[in-house]
Formats: sequence, C-alpha cells, structure tokens
Amino acid sequence: MQNLSDISVIKKILGEHGFTFSKSLGQNFLINPSVCPRMAEACGANEETGVLEIGAGIGVLTAELAKRAKKVVSVELDTRLIPVLAQTLEEFDNVEVLNADILKVDLNKLIEEYFSGMHVVVCANLPYYITSPVIMALLESRIPVDAVTVMVQKEAAARLCAPVGSRDAGAVTAAVNYYAKAQKLFDVSAGSFMPAPKVDSSVIRLNIRPEPPVEVSDEKFFFKVIKAAFGQRRKTASNSLSSGLGMSKDKVNDAIADAGFEPTVRAESLDMQGLAQLSESLLKRI
Repeated sequence: MQNLSDISVIKKILGEHGFTFSKSLGQNFLINPSVCPRMAEACGANEETGVLEIGAGIGVLTAELAKRAKKVVSVELDTRLIPVLAQTLEEFDNVEVLNADILKVDLNKLIEEYFSGMHVVVCANLPYYITSPVIMALLESRIPVDAVTVMVQKEAAARLCAPVGSRDAGAVTAAVNYYAKAQKLFDVSAGSFMPAPKVDSSVIRLNIRPEPPVEVSDEKFFFKVIKAAFGQRRKTASNSLSSGLGMSKDKVNDAIADAGFEPTVRAESLDMQGLAQLSESLLKRI
C-alpha cells in the first residue's frame, strides 16, 4: 500500500491527476501518520461494523477504516477526487466511494442500501465550514448509528463538548446534547495537515442516546427556543426569546416566571431540563 501520509507520495498522486486544493471546500488532507489509525480505532470500526465516512480526501482515513471494518461507504463531494481515490483505495474491496453532497443524501436510504444487518458508525475529518450543518443533519435524520466520530476545529470541539448550562455552551451544544453525549478524544495540531490550517483540531465522539435526556411536547418548537435563547448571547433570555420568537416581552416574562426562573436569567445558565421547562412554558403561550 502507498504511504498516503508521505507528502512526496501525496504530491505525486495529486500531480498525476492535475489536482489542486480548493479553499471553498475547506480541503486539508491529513499527513500525520498516527492520527487516522487512532480515529479508526476510536470510532468503533470492526469486522462486523459498517462505517459511513464523510469526505474521503485522498483516502488516508478511508484506508484505515477499511482495514478494520466490514464495509466503508465514503461520501465525497469533489468530483476531481474520485479518480484519485480509485487509485489510492484500489486494494480494498470493501470500500464504496459515492460522489455526492452529504447534506443532500437520503441518509436512512443510504444506510439501508449499503449496510443492511450491520452496526453502523460515522467517522469523518469534517471541513470546518460545514461542521455544524453536517453534525445536525446526521443527528436530526435519526439514522441508526451507534456513534459519530469526527475531527473538527478545536474551538468547535470545546463548544460541542461543553456541559449544557456552562458559559462555553451554545445553541449547537444543547441541540447536539439532545441526541447524543459528546466527548473529546484528542487534539490534532495544524501541522498534521497539508496544507496546514490556521487553527488546531480535535477529534470528538458523539455517542447516540437511545432516548433524549428530556421530554418535550414539540421537538421542532424546542429547537426553535434553543436557537432563539442563544441567538443574542449578551442579552437576557427574555430579550433573546422575545426577539427570536416574535413574542411580546410580557408573554415571555410570564413563561420564564412559570418555568421557575428569574426574569434576568440568561440562556447559558440553563441546563437541558431548564431549557425543556422553558420551552413547555412558552409553548402554552403561542
């Protein structure tokens, strides 16, 4: 197998295919030889597991997943990389590369078609610019997967893994926490990539919950409340919710009081149960 962590090998392969990096697609290929094996192990890939990978790049992580998993399906957006991957992954007969946009794919249909009868996990080195949309698409689709292991910007990892109710938490923290338990696994320096990004990264694992940690009457409204509550972080929840939900301050203040909170409460101080209570109280006033 070619050493896909060797810069000279990468440059040779990409040169043969006339490939140049795309800034708009956030392309940074891993060249640190220790990272992909760690990710492949951490995601839970084994001989009975199917792995959905998002963004294959030149196939460094894909190859490590293929060594361990029963089957790997990699969704790669960049058409220019398809012939590259055909070359770098030619020795693996358990890999399928789909040229598609993960945000436009029917994920449940994909899993049913390619991973029938298997436990499934997700593993990916996500471009920074689509981290939250991809993670939320995976979670909201409620695909039958055990865990989602992804590499993201270090700052994003800190927010995603922050306890809900802490100053580091945001709307995406609460939204992710509804579906999964997030844990940070390890950091990855900027020098581990080619070209090197301006920031470091972290690998996190989202362990899918069998049931949400709170009960809400209307999930769609609950997430609307979360988005509105954290929409203006410097303001009180009262101001943020009134603006974000288009409700009068009086109604919002009544809902906050009925939920058991002070009128000056801020969204960042509310845990999942608190957010759920507030959502239910607001829902009664719609």
